[in-house]
Amino acid sequence: MGDTGDVQLHVRVEGDQGSAGPTKDPIPSNETAPRPSKLRHWRWWLMVGLNIFFLLAGQTVATLLGRLYYNEGGNSKWMATIVQSAGFPVLFIPFLLYPSPPASTDPVARPSILKVAVTYICLGLIIAGDNLMYSYGLLYLPVSTYSLICASQLAFNAVFAYFINSQKFSSPILNSVVLLTFSAALLGAQADSEDSANVPKGKYPLGFVLTLGASATYSLILCLIQLTFQKVLKSETFSVVLWLQICTSFVAAIASVVGLFASGESSGLHQEMEVYGKGKVSYLMTLVWTAVAWQVSSVGVVGLVFLVSSLFSNAVSTLALPLVPIFAVVFFHDKMEGVKIIAMLIAIWGFVSYIYHHYLDDKKTKRAIAIDEE
Repeated sequence: MGDTGDVQLHVRVEGDQGSAGPTKDPIPSNETAPRPSKLRHWRWWLMVGLNIFFLLAGQTVATLLGRLYYNEGGNSKWMATIVQSAGFPVLFIPFLLYPSPPASTDPVARPSILKVAVTYICLGLIIAGDNLMYSYGLLYLPVSTYSLICASQLAFNAVFAYFINSQKFSSPILNSVVLLTFSAALLGAQADSEDSANVPKGKYPLGFVLTLGASATYSLILCLIQLTFQKVLKSETFSVVLWLQICTSFVAAIASVVGLFASGESSGLHQEMEVYGKGKVSYLMTLVWTAVAWQVSSVGVVGLVFLVSSLFSNAVSTLALPLVPIFAVVFFHDKMEGVKIIAMLIAIWGFVSYIYHHYLDDKKTKRAIAIDEE
């Protein structure tokens, strides 16, 4: 990532170039002094693993519930957009459990409130627009196709990370980007008549374009969040991750509510709840748990950006690709035809290639730590 010399987060990877390991503190000159690098290494991997679980579980559940909302009679794109950010109040629970450390007395280390506020507002508005495109995409596409097209976000992320975060590329990363892009292209070539009966006919091309656009915007958001950690917040605590997610989700939720009323969809919400296939209680529970699931996923996304990089966070989200289509076949009876199976296998191959890159970097980091500790 660009110009990271002035911001070295102790939990971020060496050089902030997407390596899968924490930076090592200098070893004390006293040979009897404790060496915290190994403990820190395992603590870092524990946090990474926890955030990966949040991302995968939240993304899978939220996507399936979003499709359930449409299948059972929900039709408000703005409501589907609101629930992607309206669950932020649940984040106050972990935020209070992990309070921020005492504020630094160094005025240089503390960003101005105005600068932080403008950053959060801009990110929140972009997130709201991105959520709306995802809502349209999920309405106009079968959930399995929708999920696999989202694999293209890694290719977009690679481009944005190169220009915004000065991300370095290796052969495994380039291989991963090419494979995941090809996987999405296979699905884009499909006809619009092949899947779920609950998907509006003739809307496949529009759904494909909107989902592709949402994937590109999502990748841009991750790179901007990483840049925000580096250049604006300049902080090392998990509470900062939560606070960023709370503030941007609040802005996105407000913008989505405005869009709901401006579009006129608010007048039809009562009727929508009345005719919802599984009843009023199920309607409300679907929206509530969709909102909670998206926030769980978002914490995982932002946490991985904070701990590793935007590109790694995006790569991990592609791991949900094999999960969502499989559950979609079980719960929504989507067809898993040959093209989808091939696209899914290519996506898995691309993800494994990216993880292999981090495995190699982690070995280099461990080797460097071992040499320094000798």
